[in-house]
Formats: sequence, C-alpha cells, structure tokens
Amino acid sequence: MTASASQLDALLPRLGQLRDALAQAIVGQNAVVEQLLIALLAGGHCLLEGAPGLGKTLLVRSLGQALSLDFRRVQFTPDLMPGDIIGTEVLEEDPATGRRHFRFQKGPVFTHLLLADELNRTPPKTQAALLEAMGERTISYAGTTHDLPQPFFVLATQNPIEQAGTYPLPEAQLDRFLLHVRVGYPSEQEEQDILSQTTGSHSGKVPQVMDAAAVQTLQAAVRQVHVGPDLLAWITHLVRASRPGEGAPGKINHWMRWGAGPRAGQSLVLAAKARALLSGRFAATRDDVIALAA
Repeated sequence: MTASASQLDALLPRLGQLRDALAQAIVGQNAVVEQLLIALLAGGHCLLEGAPGLGKTLLVRSLGQALSLDFRRVQFTPDLMPGDIIGTEVLEEDPATGRRHFRFQKGPVFTHLLLADELNRTPPKTQAALLEAMGERTISYAGTTHDLPQPFFVLATQNPIEQAGTYPLPEAQLDRFLLHVRVGYPSEQEEQDILSQTTGSHSGKVPQVMDAAAVQTLQAAVRQVHVGPDLLAWITHLVRASRPGEGAPGKINHWMRWGAGPRAGQSLVLAAKARALLSGRFAATRDDVIALAA
C-alpha cells in the first residue's frame, strides 16, 4: 500500500487536529501524546508506565474515540486466563439437525485498539497470550489461524514494578512494544486544570478526527519517509555499540550482558520516520533518532 500525494495533503492537517482533540480530554502530557501517536503511525505497540491515577486509561480511550476505532479494554488480574483474551471454542448445537459442533468465539483481542490495563498484574502465562497477536497480527487456535482487524494497536499500561502484586514482563513480551512511555506527574498548573475540568460540568468528549482507513494510509506514508544512507549507518553504529564485544564502550562491556538486536534498529528507523511525518516532514533526521532512542 502506497499513500498518494493527494491523500497526504488531506490527511496531514488532521494530525494537528488529532492532537487538539486529545487535548480536550487530556491536560498536559504533550510528550506522552506525541510518543503515543508515533507508535501508532509506525504500526507498533506502546507500553505506558506510571503510577495509578495519572490518566493512562483515559488517554487510550480518548485516542480510540478520536480515531473512531473499535476499542476493547481488558483489565488484567491475577486470575485472568489466556482464553479470556484470545477467545475459546464453544460447543453449539444446530437446531435443525441436532448435530453439535465447535465454534471459535473471538476474545477481546479482535479489535483495532486494545487497552491491556495493568498488564503486569497478571501471571506470565496470560501475558504470553498476547505475544502472537502483537507480533504476527494473527491468532492461532485449534489449528486455524484467525486474522486480527487492521490496524491493530496494543496499548498496555503497567504500574511501577516496585508496587506489590506485579509480575515483571519478560524480555520476549517487552520486545513486542515499540515504545516504553513513562507517564509522570503533571505540573502544578496542569494539576489545577485537571481538578477544574474533572470536577465540573465539562464533558471532555473527544471529537472524531479520522477513521481506520486514514490511519492505515498514514502508516503507509511513514514507510515512504526518506532516511539517508548516512543516517542509516549512524543508527546501525548506535545499535551495535550497545552489544558487548562488538566495539562497545568499556562501560557497556562491563555492565551489559546482551545488547540491542537488528529489530531494535528497525524500530528506531520506523519511529524516526513516524516522528518526522508527525512534524510534517518527509525526511528523518538525527534529531528524530536522538529524541526516540532512549
């Protein structure tokens, strides 16, 4: 899929409208909103980390409203089972023939925008149920592969791992997220604005700005953003410098056991392209990479 010039001329102004729409429900958190949109445009998933009560769930729900995407929320708990996420087979009887058969009943993962709330409060077995969905955009059950709707975007929230009742996400799970976004406390003025807006008659309703087809067009446009050979070489050097024994600095060799793999370089390139497009540019720069590398 390739985005045409006329499509981009119509859609790029909507990215600004999307920011404005989210600002009607979310006070401050501009950096968080930007990183969320970068992950969406790059076609990646996003892990939001912060203490309870900072508006993570509200932010994700508002994004679904602004994009008019199918939205499902799963509250991860210690007793949640994998079938509660991906779905399960149910036995049905045909009223006409009396014959019984199994039918796959789709779980909440079959949606455009999945909010995995407090992902690290469920055991690793259930966390792993998201792996195939996030990596392959498909679900395999009883020998049959089921495609997920497109676009498919997982936004997971987690509480700081120091809190009681949390299970640290394994590396294989973390590797499925494009960005790890840390949600901090608002400024004093922002906190005052939050109190004013949320305790009065202000509805905070988010207007629809675009739909699923527009999101897919913008995701295709990200792939067309130019990255020069010098920047690709710099990103490659940066990623390889994180690996012990491959020319990494002394501190890396001393403290690190494993470095970033080629997928990290791919993610960094895509995220830099998405940041450039979000800024209305069709060429990524070092500034885009520097802003996102951490």
